[in-house]
Amino acid sequence: MRRVAALQLVLFALLAGTARAEGPVLGFSVASSAAVQSPVSLPSAGTPNQPGRISVPVSFTVPPASPEQLGVDQLHVLWSQAGAAYGIPWQVLAAINKIESNFGQNMGPSSAGAIGWMQFMPSTWLRWGVDADGDGIANPWVASDAIYSAARYLAAAGGQTDISRGVFAYNHADWYVNEVLSLAQVYGQSGPAETAELERLQAALESARTEVVVANQGLVAVQAKVRAMGVVSRKLQARVRSMDILSDRLVAERRAVLYDARIQGLRDVAAEARVTVAEAEQGLDAARQSARAPSFASGTGALLGSPAFESDYVFPVGGGPQVVSVSHTHHDYPAADIAAPSGAPVYALGASTVVRAWHMPDERCGIGLTLQTRDGLEWTYCHLSYLEAGIQTGSALAAGAPVGLVGSTGHATGPHLHLQLHPATAWPQEQPWFQRFAGTAFRWQDAPTPLDSITGSEQVFSVVPADGEPVIGFTR
Repeated sequence: MRRVAALQLVLFALLAGTARAEGPVLGFSVASSAAVQSPVSLPSAGTPNQPGRISVPVSFTVPPASPEQLGVDQLHVLWSQAGAAYGIPWQVLAAINKIESNFGQNMGPSSAGAIGWMQFMPSTWLRWGVDADGDGIANPWVASDAIYSAARYLAAAGGQTDISRGVFAYNHADWYVNEVLSLAQVYGQSGPAETAELERLQAALESARTEVVVANQGLVAVQAKVRAMGVVSRKLQARVRSMDILSDRLVAERRAVLYDARIQGLRDVAAEARVTVAEAEQGLDAARQSARAPSFASGTGALLGSPAFESDYVFPVGGGPQVVSVSHTHHDYPAADIAAPSGAPVYALGASTVVRAWHMPDERCGIGLTLQTRDGLEWTYCHLSYLEAGIQTGSALAAGAPVGLVGSTGHATGPHLHLQLHPATAWPQEQPWFQRFAGTAFRWQDAPTPLDSITGSEQVFSVVPADGEPVIGFTR
């Protein structure tokens, strides 16, 4: 607990110093005390590798059977040494390492084909990869090689004199630059011990959310079976009442009694599942309490999934633009599909009252709710994996109050929050408050598609029937 308190004090101090800034504070410096300890002569950042000048593992785009895993203290040494070698702030390397692979927990290959500790595209690795550990191989799955390579790439892109420019070269998106530099500011002011504690808090939150999702899935499945069996039970009871012959009635009654006994057994299972859900909810509440103070510090909100505020509005899904995305359009009518990982936190988008809430999934919308904000607009949330127990019809919600977790219940092909006005008379994406969160709480999936494509003035996709196939393909 002392470590948590120390982290909270550090992050509160950070919040006090940066909360009023329009963007990340670029006060980085390279630690002069970090000695370069690479056993090899490092290549210059001035020119890329010439073809055939580095050796890479056979099938280097395929992850090894047992990927290397290092702790924050070990990584801090590499960040510091690589940063000193190429004139790049270590905390920027740390932030990129976190955002790209979660410190080696998710090294890909990504959907785009990026690989390793720092998520290089293979072609970029061949040009800028470094053999930092001196084993004769430049390996993106080895932390030292990947981190030194990232430092070299940032330096080659001008990061020694303009770190924003260097980070932009790493990923050509303003939201990415802001997220990296904001997180780097946190790491630079908190140090490795508090960085490790922040990791622990994030892992505890994610684990608690996952436990709630899994527990609620079990409860929903049992409850659905109880309901389905209840329909059959009522038919059996009706059959008993319709029997005129005593012997037939006795046979039907026995069948109905035995069936009801099965239902009672399932009800007992459902009761146990409710206890499991309640325990998971308590664990999530505890994790939220531990992360409450750090989650308000600038730069940590996206990591901990805390709500992003803008005037009187809150973006309804937490996690930041690295993991939350929205398309400018919806597949068939005015609505927003906010893509995010299963279990990502969902919030009330404004001060509101719950108009309707359903904890059991319906066929199309799944688990969800409708809330009415103070301006009289009604907003419907769909496809949640879990709706907070306290969300009931008539509940009053503050802006940013947690309402549930992202899922894919109902008619959904993947985890996302379906958000729409009720009735669906306008696109949420066209609301000024929604657009103000672009680049801070989410990223546009189809950027730079202009908003006027919604009205059909610019065709984004055309439908192309595939020859001989009963499938419709899409192309730009």
